[in-house]
Amino acid sequence: MADRAALQTQLERGIAALGLAALGLNLPDGAVQRLLDYQALLERWNGTYNLTAVRDPAEMVTRHLLDSLAILPYVQGQTLADLGTGPGLPGIVLAIAAPGREILLVDSNGKKVRFLREAIRALKLDGVRAVQSRVEDVQGQFDCITARAFATLADMLGWGGHLLAPEGVWLAMKGKRPDDELPGIPAGFALRGTHVLNVPGLDAERHLAVLGRA
Repeated sequence: MADRAALQTQLERGIAALGLAALGLNLPDGAVQRLLDYQALLERWNGTYNLTAVRDPAEMVTRHLLDSLAILPYVQGQTLADLGTGPGLPGIVLAIAAPGREILLVDSNGKKVRFLREAIRALKLDGVRAVQSRVEDVQGQFDCITARAFATLADMLGWGGHLLAPEGVWLAMKGKRPDDELPGIPAGFALRGTHVLNVPGLDAERHLAVLGRA
């Protein structure tokens, strides 16, 4: 296991660099420790279940925790669905950083859902549920939907557009700016904006496409 104090320093510096406090988005007491508990749990399970290609703990802090926290200013509403969540990215990170909303974690991979349920139990994440399902089979409507490296905009909205509440917001996390995907946005949906995400320590492009109902 990596030195926890070093990881805590890295995470705290990264959170400060994101400027969340300046936006009035102060993380709750104990959030940094719980985020590191989640990272440690993911690291342990990853050795057996291969939940993520990222193996280095410091890289997990950057590529998973800080990358997920970068979208926090755009999250809204009281209900959230994280589609194709994998090991809980960004859903579990958001549940720790901004508790109080109902969160549904959706993935079709059984071993990842088993990990999610253990993480929910171990981290005592109230209001968070994990379901093993294809996106198109999920029911309900949500104020906010997140999807990280999940599919093209056309596919994710085609499969899961029914889950977005009338005034809801869809947050699609992308690497490069998805200009080539914009013509494929289905009828009934519209792009509200595209934002550059500056993830501390990450030497790669990150963009957030924000969509809603037209």
